[in-house]
Amino acid sequence: MKVSRAGTAMLVMILILIWGASFPVYKIALNYAPPLLFTGIRTLAGGAILFLLMVHKRSALRWKANWQIYILSAVLNVILFFGLQIMGLRYLPSGMFAVIVYLQPVMVGVLAWLWLGDQMSALKVTGFLAGFAGVAVASIQNLSGNASAAGLLLALGTAISWSVGTVYVKRVSGRVDFMWLAAMQCLIGGVVLTGAGSITETWSGIVWNGSFLISLLYASVFGVAVSWMLYFFLVNAGNLQKISSFLFLVPIVSVTLGALLLNEPLTGFLLAGLMLIAFSLYCINRQPKVKDP
Repeated sequence: MKVSRAGTAMLVMILILIWGASFPVYKIALNYAPPLLFTGIRTLAGGAILFLLMVHKRSALRWKANWQIYILSAVLNVILFFGLQIMGLRYLPSGMFAVIVYLQPVMVGVLAWLWLGDQMSALKVTGFLAGFAGVAVASIQNLSGNASAAGLLLALGTAISWSVGTVYVKRVSGRVDFMWLAAMQCLIGGVVLTGAGSITETWSGIVWNGSFLISLLYASVFGVAVSWMLYFFLVNAGNLQKISSFLFLVPIVSVTLGALLLNEPLTGFLLAGLMLIAFSLYCINRQPKVKDP
């Protein structure tokens, strides 16, 4: 399925808004539920939604041929990514954790160059570094606090698992239906995370009130089902380096919504970070000039 550049840009913006809004929503939900159980429930529910959407195309699942792809994607993109993220946030300030996790576009750019043969120019390198700097500057107001070695390693592991998982999905895109891949990785990962949460946390710790249910609904439908469907579609259909570069905008949206919805501080660092990210996107997405013959 081919999409125009305008259509791709619109889908990217929708994905950025969904993921940017997810962080404030998750903060609200975690007031009423243990972190690992909440992560497992929302992932499992999102996977179930995708499964129901795809059940009429059972033939495209091809479990016997693709089960290893589904499991490896679940390990990289769900179990390690979500699991390490939840554990790491216990050891690092959220702003510092976000900065390290958003090394992901930089890592994806390098891995796509090494693993997929995507071009890497000096201008792109400058763009990726500027984007990472923009995330760091925008998050600087939340960088205070004690940093532990365990937290730093968990944050780095989160970024690595997400990066490798993204490039892996691109690499196998011709062998598996991307909708089934999104559904199965969430179902498999959701079962593992919910099981782990059931062992280490208590279900009685969940407060099933209106705020939690609305947050869980958003997290399951948009934060998992819709966002992973969009992300995998974009990864399969577009240039991986360019798609990943726009993820630098997710923390900007998250910080802005946190200020508007949760009364978190909003400073001039956000504007400075946004300017760096805009420069980053220009460098990475700039079309090379075609020389006249």
